[in-house]
Amino acid sequence: MIGIQRQTFKNVPVLTVVDQSKQEEPLPVFIYFHGFTSAKEHNLAQSYLLAQKGYRVILPDSAYHGEREEDLTKDELNLKFWDIVYQNLKDLQDIKDELDRASLIQDRRIGVGGTSMGGITTCAALTMYPWIQASTVMMGSPKPVEFAKRLLNGIEEAGMEMPVSDEELESLLASLEEIDLSKQKEKLYSRPIFFWHGDADPVVPFEHSYDFYNEVIGDYKNPENIRFLREVGRDHKVSRFAVLEMVNWLELVL
Repeated sequence: MIGIQRQTFKNVPVLTVVDQSKQEEPLPVFIYFHGFTSAKEHNLAQSYLLAQKGYRVILPDSAYHGEREEDLTKDELNLKFWDIVYQNLKDLQDIKDELDRASLIQDRRIGVGGTSMGGITTCAALTMYPWIQASTVMMGSPKPVEFAKRLLNGIEEAGMEMPVSDEELESLLASLEEIDLSKQKEKLYSRPIFFWHGDADPVVPFEHSYDFYNEVIGDYKNPENIRFLREVGRDHKVSRFAVLEMVNWLELVL
């Protein structure tokens, strides 16, 4: 029977989805980050499917989301977008360390994935953590510098006041350079990676992940280790088809 446990790893509230008969055993682990304004519970479908296949799935709540929600306005939350991504990256290492201490990771088999902001987090994590064995990026971007500029351009085009000073913007972009996978392609180390993106996505540009995929596919000797799934006409919402394909692919590589 698949069970859902509410746990906390270093002050990070998570749901752990795992076969109850194996919950104390080391298993392959998959950590999945939700999107902006979402919460961990919204990713239970893929977690259940993966748990059925023998994985321990960890669903964290990002800062200012779910159990970590604070009384912020929409505009205040928007301004914290990149702070949340950076906190996700710290939380990811903390969760991994706790799993290691409890000897719950089987043979270093640990993957990371996410939706939208969670996909952006996943790509950034690949620049930092060589222990990630496989990753899935669902309508995320491996180009945070370009994405940040797009968000700021949208503010200007709407005639709104820029929320950061020129100095703060320069500092942000310099910081994002350090976690920009598109500028550090060698850090993939040909690790298995799966992209899904709807080509009518109005939020995260389809071209960010698609162009990146075409730039790096030549570095992969095993074509099964990299896959891009394009869903024609799909907007910024993950389909059941995408979830099933992600789960089936992950089983092959992790």
